[in-house]
Amino acid sequence: MNTQRIVIVGAGFAGMWSALAAARVLDMQKRSDVEVVLVAPLPELHVRPRLYEKAPGTMRVNLTALFDAVGVKFMQGLVETIDVQRQEVVVKTTDQNTQLHYDRLVLAAGSKLFRPDIPGLTQHAFSVDQVDEAAALEKHIQQLSDQPDTEARRTLVVVGGGFTGIETAAEMPARLRAALGEDAKVNVIIVERNGDIGPDLGPGPRPVIQKALADLGVTAVLGEGVVAIDEHGLVTSSGQRIDASTIVWTAGARANELTSQIPGERDAFGRLHVDQNLRVKAVPNIFASGDVAHAATDDQGNVAMMSCQHAMNLGRSAGNNVAADLLGLEPIPYSQPKYVTCLDLGPWGAVYTEGWERSVKLEGAEAKALKHKINSEWIYPPKANRAEALASADPARIVVA
Repeated sequence: MNTQRIVIVGAGFAGMWSALAAARVLDMQKRSDVEVVLVAPLPELHVRPRLYEKAPGTMRVNLTALFDAVGVKFMQGLVETIDVQRQEVVVKTTDQNTQLHYDRLVLAAGSKLFRPDIPGLTQHAFSVDQVDEAAALEKHIQQLSDQPDTEARRTLVVVGGGFTGIETAAEMPARLRAALGEDAKVNVIIVERNGDIGPDLGPGPRPVIQKALADLGVTAVLGEGVVAIDEHGLVTSSGQRIDASTIVWTAGARANELTSQIPGERDAFGRLHVDQNLRVKAVPNIFASGDVAHAATDDQGNVAMMSCQHAMNLGRSAGNNVAADLLGLEPIPYSQPKYVTCLDLGPWGAVYTEGWERSVKLEGAEAKALKHKINSEWIYPPKANRAEALASADPARIVVA
């Protein structure tokens, strides 16, 4: 019996759910002649949407038992090359490179924070993009009390006033006081190059965001970019100097660079254009999911965001459709017409909106309770129970709705 192989690159939300959904199709069809292999540096899901919170080093979930339960094979390593002609990926492991053939491929390698060529950015700015980076920021904040008591020590600048920047900034006054003392006169500043806070969030939730930040004591410098960063602060595009011992960069993300090895159209974020079944339009046997996919969520012109909300359902759809394609079954087109936003605003609460116009439905403590449920329950992997895990990978199951 010749075994065919589906290879999934990445163990994030999109990769994990792609693997579970593909295994679900194979289970339903009682096929044992197709293997699902997931390749990633570690068998872990990093709960990236929570890395702005305290204890980011704990925001990881081991997936070994889950993969074993559903029959997904895990290969530890980093995919360095995708050869679309030979239908193989080159995986770098600790001691060698391995060629891994695929009959179908799902690229779900995620995204990384975009760091432009700004002097001092890579050397002196922290981030909450990856677990180790967020943990380094937390350690730095905890060690601020070892520095002389200056205004710079008490000042933290968040560069980027988008979703991540707002959530991070809202957490930081309390985090700084926990490190420096509850009476410390801390100063948290958001620098945003657009003229409004939360430019991508639109005007709907903006009054709530502005009130929350004001109540928390967070201020904003709007309409200015950053031109230089050093260990003692930064300089804005207008020449303004802000002395700060802590700078957190949150300004934008880009799709994993593996997308450049696959022929096809890409958007401004490097994401591959896919069809309604999440197949890369230029390469029939490759599917893309999560942050590497430019995918329509509906027929109204809306496109999936680089978000956990979309990655989870993109993963379910990609996994279902890649297995269906290999077995000659009908695909289930990806569709996620309902869009919601739940933005954490630290101790103040949160704001919850519905629709692409982001109409505010909940705010304050009520929205915070929903955000806690999303972050602590809904986005986590299923238990390592085969039947439950496979059932949860149904592409018709919309988690945030």
